[in-house]
Amino acid sequence: MENNWKFHHMAVVVRDMDKAVEYCQSLGIVQFQPEFMLDSSTFIDYKVHGKTPNTIDKTRMRFIQIGSFQVELIQPVEGEPICKEFLKNEGEGTHHIAFIVDDLEGETAELVEKGIPVIAKAKIQNGVSFAYFDTRKVGNVIIELMQPAK
Repeated sequence: MENNWKFHHMAVVVRDMDKAVEYCQSLGIVQFQPEFMLDSSTFIDYKVHGKTPNTIDKTRMRFIQIGSFQVELIQPVEGEPICKEFLKNEGEGTHHIAFIVDDLEGETAELVEKGIPVIAKAKIQNGVSFAYFDTRKVGNVIIELMQPAK
């Protein structure tokens, strides 16, 4: 299980993407990937807490590279993305740590069997599948597992 996980990124939820980027640049961080909008209306089989959401969720996203470490900045924009609840309850900060896996379905089954609930899951039109797991019991950090397109 976990031995097959490959670290991908750490995500930080922010209230204002532009201010966060400006701050990072003031620290000398200059390796930014282009910003993009994650739009749940393009997802396949999108579920949050096991149900199809009533809202379209939109999240601004931008990856930054700090040495060999990748950080994802995320800002909720519309609807009820899971990072919006985190921002409301916890404020800005580390939201999740993401890993690449070869078998998302199998990894999900193992985690659920161990009592770790799925917060949200979907497949993006580019073929990437992801799931967020409620591992906040220790450290208040969510785990995201992603499976690349086949």
